[in-house]
Amino acid sequence: MSIFNAEDSTRSSLDRVRSSTASLVNEEIDHQTDINIHRYKGKSRAEILERIQMLDKEWDIERVLEVNASTLALTGLILGLTKNRKWLFLPGIVLPFLLQHGLQGWCPPLPLLRRLGIRTRGEIDREKYALKIRLEKN
Repeated sequence: MSIFNAEDSTRSSLDRVRSSTASLVNEEIDHQTDINIHRYKGKSRAEILERIQMLDKEWDIERVLEVNASTLALTGLILGLTKNRKWLFLPGIVLPFLLQHGLQGWCPPLPLLRRLGIRTRGEIDREKYALKIRLEKN
């Protein structure tokens, strides 16, 4: 169970990715986040600050989806224009998925990426702010 229950923004019904993700996967991600937070319990200020910097650079699920979709769409477009028009099917498939994610918070790659542990910005921030609180206590 998460160490932050009452006002945890990652549990909000407004978080479309979490509500579109299987409960077990959300629990696994929360559990790993709790482990990450606990790992820094006895660490120095410098080590905690280094981890916070790493969290600032961590890609969230939105960024991963956007970069992957645009890479696939652009690749399909370039190959369709230079090699074979059949490659144009790739952006024709990928872009509606990206639109679906934007409108509904779900798209076919989402379950796989979540199972791989790709977190939402709220999940990353929960770890980050827990570590900041830990810094204040030191």
